[in-house]
Amino acid sequence: MTPAVFSHGDLRLYLLSLLGEAPQHGYGIIQALTDRTGGTYTPSAGTIYPRLAKLEEEGLVTKTVEGRTTVYAITDAGRAELADRAEDLVGIEQGLSDSIRLIASEVRQSVQEAMRSLRADLATAEQEERRSAKARARSAGMSDARVTSRENLQRADAVINAFRARVRTDLRRHVAQGGVLEASVVTDLERALDDAAHAVVRALAAPAP
Repeated sequence: MTPAVFSHGDLRLYLLSLLGEAPQHGYGIIQALTDRTGGTYTPSAGTIYPRLAKLEEEGLVTKTVEGRTTVYAITDAGRAELADRAEDLVGIEQGLSDSIRLIASEVRQSVQEAMRSLRADLATAEQEERRSAKARARSAGMSDARVTSRENLQRADAVINAFRARVRTDLRRHVAQGGVLEASVVTDLERALDDAAHAVVRALAAPAP
């Protein structure tokens, strides 16, 4: 959407002032308006040429065709109108400056708001990514813990089975060789196994580091 840089009728007088500086073709006038307004206003050909035609009808400008280019120049009558409306032109220039500053301010504000919104979106995305990363880490950690627990369970089974086999073999060999198996030895064995079982229960109940 083209910003309302010129009030009604002001563009006509401003075009006349541009031609008062030097003859110009239509595209050059459009480019001059773009430059004078800092790029905030670029009129279409459909805006400029009808006004130039109107100025020509009023005898304020003339046009000369040079090949494919039409050059417009101000007439004496056009210069006389510029002189008569010098104060109006000063007001237009001042209004143009004010409009440009306002538009530039609005553009800066829009950019700043867009940047704030972008930073907020990036911050939100970063937080979401951190939460997702933590969730993935927890999930991976739980998976790793399950795998480790299964491996340790197998190791514990192997240790228990090896202990059982070793003790049974020692006891059987001792008795087979004529040795005496005192009740106190069995009692000590029961007590040791019970202590070991309690130690395992305590270790399982202790909080993870």
